[in-house]
Amino acid sequence: MEILKLAPVGKDYLWGGTRLQENFGKQINLNPLAETWECSVHPDGQSIVVNGSFAGMTLAEVFCRKPEYLGTKVGEKKELPILVKFIDAKQDLSVQVHPDDDYAREYEGDNGKTEMWYVLETDKGARLIYGFEHPVTEELLRKAITDGELDKHLHKVQIQKGDCFYVPAGVVHGIGAGALIAEIQESSNVTYRVYDYDRVDKNGQKRPLHFEKAVSVMDMQPAKVVQKKNRFVRYYPGCSREIVCRCKYFETEHICVRKGFSFTAREESYQIFLCLDGEGQVETVDERRKPVRFRKGDCLFIPAGIGRCHLLGETELLKVRC
Repeated sequence: MEILKLAPVGKDYLWGGTRLQENFGKQINLNPLAETWECSVHPDGQSIVVNGSFAGMTLAEVFCRKPEYLGTKVGEKKELPILVKFIDAKQDLSVQVHPDDDYAREYEGDNGKTEMWYVLETDKGARLIYGFEHPVTEELLRKAITDGELDKHLHKVQIQKGDCFYVPAGVVHGIGAGALIAEIQESSNVTYRVYDYDRVDKNGQKRPLHFEKAVSVMDMQPAKVVQKKNRFVRYYPGCSREIVCRCKYFETEHICVRKGFSFTAREESYQIFLCLDGEGQVETVDERRKPVRFRKGDCLFIPAGIGRCHLLGETELLKVRC
């Protein structure tokens, strides 16, 4: 078994910026660079392994050869159920919603999309859209979009670095201008745009909206409190750790490392490390395996069953598992 260091695929959506190149070292020749899919096997963008005996292969190709890397919890399909990405919103993203698994599989041939956001950087006044301020109906929304008044029905949340939000399928949402975010989601690329601020793309065309599908899947009730506050942080001699989100699809832990810590990758689940700051290396107890170094912006895939590992350095990480 090998620890896999991954290279992402970039997306040049019109609302993106340049911070992923400038602040996270992404050597991707896209302008704007809106997203980097750091750990992905989705057909719309697949990560590439850059180290070891699998160098040059897609992560999906590795799993075809080594399905045991995923662990026993993923089920008989042996597919990576999540997608990990960075998002740089120089402009507002569209007001959008994602379907659940049943709807997406029936109508889109894809998974649904439940996700979480971990806020990395914000400009002053940056906000998110999360659900509605009051109950709405299809008729009200249709009229509001026609009249350009949708904004007054949307629930806005001010954000700052370190905030975490859980966004289940069906919740209308939008990432606001000035936010740089790490997103953990189901492995899916199904998005229904409700409103896109009448913007046009580089060809002068408005991006399509998906109102009919959107109202078929959205929760039209007022938003509930979603911001994760009063989180429980555990302190250890070399690090601090906190669970920031746990749902049926993934568990995400925020880890700040001062010296190092040890962990075990058991047979039940893979682990993914996304480096938010600093640098370090991961080594296993098997001295035949070379340590894998990483720095801010890097993503590592730790195979299920690789056993006891040690992470050394001064770094900030998100650790994801199923």
